[in-house]
Amino acid sequence: MNIKKISIAGIAGGVVAFLLGWLIYGKLLMDFMAEHGNSSVMRAEADMIWWALILSNIFWGVMLAYIFNRWANINTLGAGATAGATISLLIGLSMNLGFYATSTVYKDMTGLVVDILAGIVMGAVVGAVVGLVLGKIKD
Repeated sequence: MNIKKISIAGIAGGVVAFLLGWLIYGKLLMDFMAEHGNSSVMRAEADMIWWALILSNIFWGVMLAYIFNRWANINTLGAGATAGATISLLIGLSMNLGFYATSTVYKDMTGLVVDILAGIVMGAVVGAVVGLVLGKIKD
């Protein structure tokens, strides 16, 4: 296991995840998700805990980098995109169906489905970046 490769690829993936999250959820889907979700569980932008959000995204990137490097030998853009999308689909289904079953996070299935689809897109792009970076760094 190469800690340097995992760290660099993970941070690169985390930065991309943070920026995509801002674009997809903070700009493109903000009104849609407010309409189909329970906005009472959301913090106002001024009240967000930024360090935790940044670390969340970094750990997402590191998780993918670890899986790709340690277990899957993924080191290309295409393989990273496929694996990132697949992992995001499975985690998205697990988490979102659990939220739907046990909470009022979603008002309807539309919000749940769109969140899963957005997660797949984000996962594919982040996975692509992680795979590409892993392939570029020499052992």
